[in-house]
This record gives sequence, C-alpha cells and structure tokens, in this order.
Amino acid sequence: MKPPQMHWKIVSKVTGLLLMLFSGAMLPPIAISLIFGDGTWPAFLVAMVIALLAGGLMWHPFRAVTADLRIKDGFIVTTSMWTVLPLFGSLPLMLVSAPDISFTDALFESMSGLTTAGATVLTGLDDMAPAILWYRQQLQWMGGMGIILLAVAILPMLGIGGMQLYRAETPGPVKDNKLTPRITGTARALWYVYVTLTVSCFLAYWAAGMSAFDAICHSFSTVATGGFSTRDASMGYFDSPLIELIAVVFMFIGGVNFSLHFLAWRAPSLKHYLQDAEFRAYLTFYCVVTVIVVAYLMLAGVYEAVDRAFIKGLFQVVSFGTSTGFGSTDFASWPGALPVLLILISFVGGCAGSTAAGMKVVRWLLVLKQGDRELRRLVHPSAIMPVKLGTRAVPDRVIEAVWGFFSVYMIVFALMMLVMLASGLDQITAFSATAATLNVLGPGLGDVSAGFGDVNLIARWTGIFGMLVGRLEVFTVLVLLTPAFWRR
Repeated sequence: MKPPQMHWKIVSKVTGLLLMLFSGAMLPPIAISLIFGDGTWPAFLVAMVIALLAGGLMWHPFRAVTADLRIKDGFIVTTSMWTVLPLFGSLPLMLVSAPDISFTDALFESMSGLTTAGATVLTGLDDMAPAILWYRQQLQWMGGMGIILLAVAILPMLGIGGMQLYRAETPGPVKDNKLTPRITGTARALWYVYVTLTVSCFLAYWAAGMSAFDAICHSFSTVATGGFSTRDASMGYFDSPLIELIAVVFMFIGGVNFSLHFLAWRAPSLKHYLQDAEFRAYLTFYCVVTVIVVAYLMLAGVYEAVDRAFIKGLFQVVSFGTSTGFGSTDFASWPGALPVLLILISFVGGCAGSTAAGMKVVRWLLVLKQGDRELRRLVHPSAIMPVKLGTRAVPDRVIEAVWGFFSVYMIVFALMMLVMLASGLDQITAFSATAATLNVLGPGLGDVSAGFGDVNLIARWTGIFGMLVGRLEVFTVLVLLTPAFWRR
C-alpha cells in the first residue's frame, strides 16, 4: 500500500485550532458555577487548560502552513473532531467530585451531547450542579449546527479553505449548494439563523413559565433537536401544554433544512418552504403519523380528552421524528404498536441540512420515487422515466448513493444490534438501544427506557460508536476504513 498523500500538517493545524476553540466552551460553565456557587468551576478550569494546551501543541508548529483542504483531509478532520472533542469534552464530567462519573460514562455523555443524541447515563438531574446541567445543554447546542461548520467561517482567514469540511460535515445526499458565493458567508448565515431561533425559543419558554435557567438550557437542546433536559422527567416535569406546544414548534423548525430558513429570512416568505419537495414530504409524513398516533390513543382509552391526546401524541411524534428525544409522558407504557412506531419514525428523521438526525426525509422520498419508477418500468420497459424532486431530475449517481447509504446503514444497524444482544441485552432493549444511538435519538425501550446507566459496558461503548457513526451519516467514518482512501 502506498503512503497516504494528505496534508497532515494542515490536518494537525485545523484539529488544534478547533480544539483551542472548543476549550472556550468551558468558560460559560465556569461563570454559571461561580454564580450559583456549586463548587464545580475548578473541574471546568482544569479541563479548559488541558484542551487549550493540547490544541496549541497541535496548532503552533504548523501555524504558518497554508493550503486548501482536500476531500480526504476534510473527512479526516471531521471524523477526528467528532472523536477528539467528545474525548476532551468528557474531562470536566470526570473531574467533578459529585456525581462520580467514570471515563466511559463521561465519554458517553459527552458524545451524546455533541452528537445531539440525547441518550444519557446520568440520573438525579433535578439536584445536579447547575454548571454541569448547563454544560450538557451547551454541548448539544454546539453540536446541533456543528462546531466544524462554525469553524468554516474562520478557516479561510487562516489560509485554510473550508469547502471540504462543509461537504464532509453537512448531512444529506446533495452537499454542493451554497447560500452565498463564499462558503464563509454560508456558515455565518446558518449560524445567524441558528442563534436567532435559539433566542426566540428561550423567550417563548420563559414567557410560558419556565425559569430563565431552564428556558435557556431547554432552548439549547430544542433547536439543536438534542433532547437533554435539566430534569429527570424531561418536559413532563413542567406539566404544561403550552410549553409542550412551544417545544413542538421549535423541534419541527429544527428538523427543517436551514437553507430554507435562511431564504425565508433574506426574503420573508413561506414560498421557499412550500416549493421544496422535501419539506412538503416532511410536513405530510408527520401530519399523517400524528393522526394515527392520536387516533390510537383515543381508541385505546389512554386519554379521555381529545385535546390532551392530541398534544401528547403530537409532541411525541415530533420529538421522536426529529430525533430530539424529549419526553412529556411515559411513552414506553403506551399500548400496542405505538412505542415501536415512535422508534421507527426516528429512522426517517428530519430534512437534510437540518439539526435532526435519522436517514433524512429526502432519502426516503428518493427511494419511494425510485420504487415507483421501477413499478412503472414493468409496464413500460422502454420508457425514459427520470426521478424528479419537484421539477428537477435527480442524477442516477445520487440515486445510487442513496441506495448505497440505505444498505450500509442497515448493515451497521444489524451488526450493532447483534453486538448489543451478544452483550446480554434482551431483544427489545437491544433493538431500541441501537436505534436510539445510531439514529441519534436518545430514549429507547426496555432497560434503556430510563437511560443507559444500567446497561453493560459493551453496550455503552457500542452506543458511543453508534452515535459517532450516526452523527456523521455512516460514510464519513467508514470511508476511513477502506484501503482505497489511503492510496495516492
């Protein structure tokens, strides 16, 4: 095998730069700790210094090196960052004296935060130090739009092109669309929208009765479709239909392609949404599923009042569908097929280019259209029938990539589930734990319905791997394992 021809100096420079930027994430928790007097600030200070020094050692020797990142470099930087940052992000969780968190649990929580999975191994959140609660929520907010996407706005100023990072980080089958002529402007535009939505969500929660602290923390995880909460009972703690409806609105918005949000911001109009085939499919799918769930709840007698059944059903459908994972009730105790249905819709997920995970609506839409084309070809075998999204014909190369993605995704899911089963988990727990981590969802059924704190070590490490692979949409990680990637 020939030695790899990649810009390792640039990779080290970018990785170090991002790690130094990430060290600044410890400052807000330090401030929160000092304000509330919870005594955890030394742990965050030590973690910040370690991350800053480690990043500096990687960046400083190559600070003067300038070159454009190539496609291979982008994959390496992206994967390494979603490995390195959770590792350093786990430091303050390990360093705090209470609760006593092991390395595996700290890494699981950090990976879950940055990948916006929302799966947790921690309990006793209601009595936990405010700085730790803030930090968990902040990790999700940073991971929601992607730390690398933020850094793309900075890299060009340092002589490092950002387009390859953008392509490697942005989810979805089509990754070449830029909102502005320069990729830096695209990254900044997306973050402006992201911050504006977060502030709006905070104000709505606060006005609905949440404390300022809870409102800020939950706005972080809602817009990021993360699902972490400051309460063990999640959204159910507040027992407020208004708060649940606010969450539904912003979770749904978080699951929409942020390019559409930007276009609507730049030229205030809803036409951009209505003209987008993926958005129409996204809206239609979750409306249909909501009707099914609410009708099932009413017919099964779970709720007597229609309005309560509607709010609870709508909340759980949007929460699971967008891979947020908030809970407003014990969904695992719902009758019949409902708990499994909620897990299954997490495979659909949100739109490409959103903060939601899953396989993405556009991929499912293309698969359905491809299936329809094959059925029509049986009747008209000589006809030329392009697959279209709206009025645009989709290249066959994209269709092939979508089918490849589905195949690899299902293989990874099956292998992960087998490992979970081999570790000793029962079938229901293994299935839902795999779906909860690979789909970056969070909650599951069986032994993980209340969190991953009670599952064995192998299952937790499998979950960590699943969250990483799911966040980077499988190929970004697996491509590094192919011999072809490392050839000239």
